[in-house]
Amino acid sequence: MMSEGIAWILMYAGAGFLLLAAVGIFRFPDLYSRMQAATKGATLGIALMLLGVAVYFAELGVTTRALLVIVFFFLTAPVAAHMLGRAAYILGVPLWEGTIGDELKGRYSLETRVLRSEQNSTSASSSSEAGRDPIPPP
Repeated sequence: MMSEGIAWILMYAGAGFLLLAAVGIFRFPDLYSRMQAATKGATLGIALMLLGVAVYFAELGVTTRALLVIVFFFLTAPVAAHMLGRAAYILGVPLWEGTIGDELKGRYSLETRVLRSEQNSTSASSSSEAGRDPIPPP
């Protein structure tokens, strides 16, 4: 009886996070913010719902599968969001006008698909002084 209550609480919390993720997808102003809602909120919602299922059934097989699916989501959602964001940035999807800063601006080569770090940018600026072409801003 106690485990049923905990399971329902986890299921409702998970459904709440999934609802917030869905609202975020519709309400956030640009693709990058929507990706955050879709990955973080939805992943937490799915994890809570699967924990609720594991608590409700209280069987080793169900709990193991639920935990494996949670681990799978926690491993794949950030990678998928990173790849979507990278593809969007390469394709030139604009940032929201209220975005404070673009940390990739001027550091990402559209031709070579290489991201320069702070150390590389200082050496690149010295190379541009030496006559080589700097990486064009996206």
